[in-house]
Amino acid sequence: MEQKTSSTLQVDLGARSYPIHIGTGVFAEAGRLLHTVYSGQRVFVVSNPVVAAHHLVALQQGLSAAGITSEVWQMPDGERAKNWEELYQILGWLLESRAERHTPLIALGGGVVGDLAGLAAALYQRGMPLIQAPTSLLAQVDSSVGGKTAVNHPLGKNMIGAFYQPQQVWIDTNTLATLPPREYISGLAEVVKYGAIRDRNFFDWLEKNTQALLARDPVAVNHAIHQSCRAKAMIVAADERETGERALLNLGHTFGHAIETALGYGQWLHGEAVAVGMVLAGRLSTMACGFEKSEQQRLEQLLATFGLPLTFPNIPPETWMTLMARDKKVSGGKMRFVLLERLGRAVVRQDIEEAALMQVLITSS
Repeated sequence: MEQKTSSTLQVDLGARSYPIHIGTGVFAEAGRLLHTVYSGQRVFVVSNPVVAAHHLVALQQGLSAAGITSEVWQMPDGERAKNWEELYQILGWLLESRAERHTPLIALGGGVVGDLAGLAAALYQRGMPLIQAPTSLLAQVDSSVGGKTAVNHPLGKNMIGAFYQPQQVWIDTNTLATLPPREYISGLAEVVKYGAIRDRNFFDWLEKNTQALLARDPVAVNHAIHQSCRAKAMIVAADERETGERALLNLGHTFGHAIETALGYGQWLHGEAVAVGMVLAGRLSTMACGFEKSEQQRLEQLLATFGLPLTFPNIPPETWMTLMARDKKVSGGKMRFVLLERLGRAVVRQDIEEAALMQVLITSS
């Protein structure tokens, strides 16, 4: 593996293409990076108290080095804050602050901050520039890239939102040093997902480097983030609005979102729910796609080695069915599942019989 701790990727979307800057100390370069797309001297930052206490000063110093001042809104921490009321508060703050249409909004935080601030940017004056500055591993490898923004609803996760691409993504891996172990491990679920759906060599690499990743070794972490973002960038470039290939990124998510909704947002972390979702998807794949049981076991073993859960909480079967039927991946009244033919190759299936689905849920409980 090449020994480096910084890299840059490009998400190729024509006129809306943008770079992903990955490495230690990226926030120190924030002003310089921003001035490649923006010549003004004022920006707005959305964060939360937990993230701001650790990383806001570093970001502001990077901006001020280029003569850029920042105004900050701190939203509550946690998944429960990703709601319409908080979105309305952010939009009101932007109006009261007289934010102009071409002034960038920087989302400094994990997936909740990125999703909510991203939707605010999409709505304010019909679109203001967005910079994603993800501080959690999960946000760095997944939600900050690709332009999905949303709020939650009591009836479903991420059901109200918009596709809105950022102008840049700043992944400062220094932020991972302050991430609690549970949050960091949750992000590894999305890393595993990329190997499972698209890159068997990367999956093999993950199996060989579990201890380095658990120890947050900078070289291993940068490689994992780079490969994950590279896979997502390629899929997003081919299918920005999820009409085909991009659906593969939802491996484990139909089951996972049902867990998050059933238990109440924030009880299980997103990556934890997705890990269990991948377990269920893997077991369903052995029944419906010829996924070898030995490979299913490799998937489960890797998740377990990272300390991710393999079993789901007590949710009645009828609740599972109701929540999954309401998922945004439903098409033509039929649930779509991302399943595995083999490690490194995923497919979307819409012909899964309810009996097979119930069997997986019952035997896995």
